[in-house]
Amino acid sequence: MTRPSSGEWIDHFLTHDTPRHKSLVMTLCGDTIAPHGGGFWLGSMIELLAPLGVNDRLVRTSVFRLVQEGWLVASREGRRSRYALEPKALPRLARANRRIYSPPGLDWNGRWSFLLAPSNSIDTELRNLLRKELEWEGYAMLATGVMAHPAPDRDSLREILTRCDAEGKVFACEADELPGVGSRPLPQLVRDGWDLAGVVAGYRRFIDSFAPLLAQLEAQPGVAPQDAFAIRSLLVHAYRRVQLHDPMLPVALLPQPWPGTEAYELARRIYRLAWAPAEEHIMALLRHEDEATPDADADFYQRFGGLRA
Repeated sequence: MTRPSSGEWIDHFLTHDTPRHKSLVMTLCGDTIAPHGGGFWLGSMIELLAPLGVNDRLVRTSVFRLVQEGWLVASREGRRSRYALEPKALPRLARANRRIYSPPGLDWNGRWSFLLAPSNSIDTELRNLLRKELEWEGYAMLATGVMAHPAPDRDSLREILTRCDAEGKVFACEADELPGVGSRPLPQLVRDGWDLAGVVAGYRRFIDSFAPLLAQLEAQPGVAPQDAFAIRSLLVHAYRRVQLHDPMLPVALLPQPWPGTEAYELARRIYRLAWAPAEEHIMALLRHEDEATPDADADFYQRFGGLRA
């Protein structure tokens, strides 16, 4: 059976699983732009996205909306437009990158973290904002004003409370199981708090889509720089889309075998095959508009357990 070429795989993916344009621009901001100084000229973004089926009008619209949403800031130099990652958005972007490029499998000490907002302690607007931000971070709402996670990132929680102006307005605490009282085991909270069926299905779709690509890349190494960039971008975009719905629970509390582990390994292997030629394409386009564009920073080379030439 003849395997499709990398270009044929890209065309098939774009036809059958067309990415949303604004979301794809956001993916490039995190994967491509952030390691190279965090800024880009509009013309560079248009050139980068053209092979992915996004025309200049859609790029302009997407970038404009990301400015409105506080992800980017804009400036002008004559008739040219330049954009940079909004400094206040950098902690959120860093959290997203940790989720994408770090392996699953958090250790668990048997304790749970709870965030408590008793009735009338905060207003409805702040309560809804915290719920939205904490659910993105993987917390579950167990009851009105009670959110929980078995292994949260404390720095991320601190950043969320600061950004939402909720410091000193809610209670944050840890709890473990109280023995000898006939209670349900604490690990069973996972069943009540999280519906993981959609996450499992998302990971399996990702595996079904990208496993054939890995086989093709390993059988025919030496992908062209532009195709490598397209593969790397679509890979991160698709993987990120699943991870946004993954609460990132400790493996000890997840159903086994957990498909997120297989999906991560698949993403890691493809990224390692595509990153270097993709960088050639990225640097050629970014430096066409700005010769001072820096090489990728040190954090870039730590992705997926370390990148090798």
